[in-house]
Amino acid sequence: MSTAATVPQTHDLELEGDEALETLRRVGTRELLTRSFLRFRYADGFSHSRALAFQFLLTLIPGLIAVVGLASVLGQDTFTAVLTSTVEDIAPGPAGQTLVQALEQGSADHGHGAVALSLGLLAAIVGGAGAMGQIERGSNRIYGVERDRPSLEKYGRASLLAASVGFLFAVAFVLLAFGRDIGNSDSALHSVWLIVRWPIGLLLAALALTGILQYSPRRHQPNMSWLVYGTGIGVLCWAAVTLIFGVVFSASSSFGDTYGPLAGIVALQLWSLFSALSILFGAAVAAQLEAVRAGLTEPAKPDPEESVVQPTAAAVSGSSAVVDA
Repeated sequence: MSTAATVPQTHDLELEGDEALETLRRVGTRELLTRSFLRFRYADGFSHSRALAFQFLLTLIPGLIAVVGLASVLGQDTFTAVLTSTVEDIAPGPAGQTLVQALEQGSADHGHGAVALSLGLLAAIVGGAGAMGQIERGSNRIYGVERDRPSLEKYGRASLLAASVGFLFAVAFVLLAFGRDIGNSDSALHSVWLIVRWPIGLLLAALALTGILQYSPRRHQPNMSWLVYGTGIGVLCWAAVTLIFGVVFSASSSFGDTYGPLAGIVALQLWSLFSALSILFGAAVAAQLEAVRAGLTEPAKPDPEESVVQPTAAAVSGSSAVVDA
């Protein structure tokens, strides 16, 4: 797979947030995003995003099975009902319907709650470690790092990130899941909470993505303030993707008519793919911003063939004269 131009490490300069803003003003948002997309493409970001989307599915579905198993073991049918309604809000259209059917089927079987919890949790941990490992690989190529960490170090770190950063995502999910039932549903405060719970959840997701960008690449990263802009772009892209997919799938009946019973699976795959694209594009924005500060504006690696010195006409004629002599 290809790799973008290497981003010079600037951690020794101890750059702060005001310097990041100054660099952003100097290069311009439009120019930065354009160059970031080129960096993303040169690093084969689309292939890495497809692999990350697959790992994301391997984490999401077993995680939901584990949650349903936990609710079944504890006998909390109310929690399952709240979780089901929240999934309908978070996952767009047919994707949410597919997950809801899985939740309802799992919650109906109380006899195998412990098995669902154990197996689902184990599969989610393995899938989460694989997802973090894929993020390291994709971000390394985006930053111009040719090789990942050794396998033991790579997946050990990936497991820690899955447990720590994954916890932030879990807290965000719990806030979204229980936010609807906090307070009196007839009060004005509850109506306000229904709105602000989404920014809170997105803020926690942004903190989690910042942690991923800080500790995933195999390099010394700059101050976290230099990663905030890339994190914000990644989270905004993800939120926009979720909103757009929800509107499109809800307004279009042809999608379900085309794919039939597979509509939910296809929608979930598309949603996962564009979510992965959002995460790695955020990494590309953070990498390009640091590259600009280090004086590297071109995201492509130099072509090795262009660096080969071609013999001049004079040199060729000179060598011919030597041969004739």
